Amino acid sequence: MALKQIRLVPGSFRERMIYLASAILCIIFAVLDQLTKFLVVKYIPMREHIRVIPGCFDLTYVTNDGAAWNMLSGKFYLLCAISLAAFVLLLVFFKKLADYWPERYFALFLILSGILGNSFDRFFRGGAVVDFLHCYIGKYAWPTFNVADSCICAGVFIFILSNLLRPENKGEGTKAETEEKNSK
Repeated sequence: MALKQIRLVPGSFRERMIYLASAILCIIFAVLDQLTKFLVVKYIPMREHIRVIPGCFDLTYVTNDGAAWNMLSGKFYLLCAISLAAFVLLLVFFKKLADYWPERYFALFLILSGILGNSFDRFFRGGAVVDFLHCYIGKYAWPTFNVADSCICAGVFIFILSNLLRPENKGEGTKAETEEKNSK
């Protein structure tokens, strides 16, 4: 089942507004990520658990010098190179990846926001990312994460969902591109 066709027209006012709103959201989430990390570092002692929802959710200040699940731990330069490459490639191929579907603009900017937030930590917090959101049920726990991680996961989820639900662009292009081709 495909979603209603509401593809953006390249260069249109609506496309520029979606792009701008997505970019503003990116900045807001990057700032929120850094603000929450600043507050955690300032007010929560390392590894202390502050119960928010007993048996389910704590605030716990930890650091991670790796990527997800501490992969590539201690590989500062490699993680920075991967982050930089991902950031640049997302920007270079932004329009191609978004394919003029509005939700993909938001998804890609959420991913960019997460990359910015965690990269800022790597460069300005001694090579480690501050994590503080700890979800668990009994003895089963999800790795502690942060706002930037949430942005990346949400962005990837929205992007994948959009790709699954949207019709494929089988070379037709957007409505404006098709009209332009037909007028020649």
